[in-house]
Formats: sequence, C-alpha cells, structure tokens
Amino acid sequence: MHAKGYSTHPTAIVETEQIGTGTRIWAFCNVQKGVRIGADCNICDHCFVENGVIIGDRVTIKNGVSVWDGVVIENDVFIGPGAVFTNDIYARSKVRHDKVDRALVKEGATIGAGAVVVAGHTVGRFAFVGAGAVVTRDIPDFTLWFGNPAAFIGYVCACAKRLDFSQAEGASTAEPRFARCTACGCEYSLIDGRVTPR
Repeated sequence: MHAKGYSTHPTAIVETEQIGTGTRIWAFCNVQKGVRIGADCNICDHCFVENGVIIGDRVTIKNGVSVWDGVVIENDVFIGPGAVFTNDIYARSKVRHDKVDRALVKEGATIGAGAVVVAGHTVGRFAFVGAGAVVTRDIPDFTLWFGNPAAFIGYVCACAKRLDFSQAEGASTAEPRFARCTACGCEYSLIDGRVTPR
C-alpha cells in the first residue's frame, strides 16, 4: 500500500502518482506517466494504460486490456477481459498524426469481454455492449448492443436488466412510454428513442 492509499503489485510498472485512494493495480500492468486514475478502481493483470488516459472512480478493467491515449472512462464503468480500444482511425505503421482519435465511455457503462470500441465514438451512460461486439457508431444511454458491427438489441436498466417499453399498437413513437425494472424497481421513460430515469 502506497502512502497515498492505493496499491500496486510488485511486477507492475506505474509511472503516475495521479491515482485515487483504494485503487488496486495488479500484476504485469504498465501505467504510463500522465495517466489519471480515480478512487476504488481495479486494474487487473496484464493491462496497459497509455499516457493521457483518464479513468474515473470505481472502474473495473479486467485482464488483458490496453487503454490508449485519447480514451476517457467515466465513473462506475466495467471493461471486460480482452476488450479493445483504438485511437487512430487511419492507422499506418510509422505515420504520426497530429492528434489521436478520441473515445468516451460514460458513467456506468459495460464493455463486454472481447468487445472493440472503435475510436471516435461514445458509449452512453449505463449502456451495455455485449461480448465480442464491435462499436462503430455512438451508443445511446441505457441501450443494449450485440454483434459485428454492434446492433441495437433493446434497453437496459442501470442494474443491467432488460427493460420492456411495450406500447399499444399504432401508438406514436413520440408519445412517452414507461418501464419499471423487474429486478430493482427503477423507473424510466422513453421518448423519441431516448431513455431517461424517472
């Protein structure tokens, strides 16, 4: 345990001190200078975090994930094992661009095992990207996506359970629809394809 309240495994290379209290960085990780990591995070074995990355509080990054410069991960995000981020849409060997292509993973989102988040896109609040999915467009809040390229499957609660916004036949999509999570009881409204907590 470091004096500042975070812990690193003896095999980890950690070049930043911008790490919050309670964060744990496990074996064979490489966290470069300039990285900012919040409190109570869990960075699992064999992860690489490049200079310039920002990681919020209570983030879990499972084994074998590389997070490149230009990626911002907000609070309470889960990144599954082997998930992939990119930061260069027009990558070529030994060709340097003036700036990286950015990706944003918003609060509470889940990126499933082996999923790919292509640079230039945002994964919305509490969205769920399934295992192996390839994100090639922005993902709205509280939505569920699977496949390659990732396709919209439905809506999810902040607790990750599916939401059912059933409506009467012929009703306008502009009219509000409502759903209550069967697992945790949270309530949501759906208007013009956008989900918001009630």
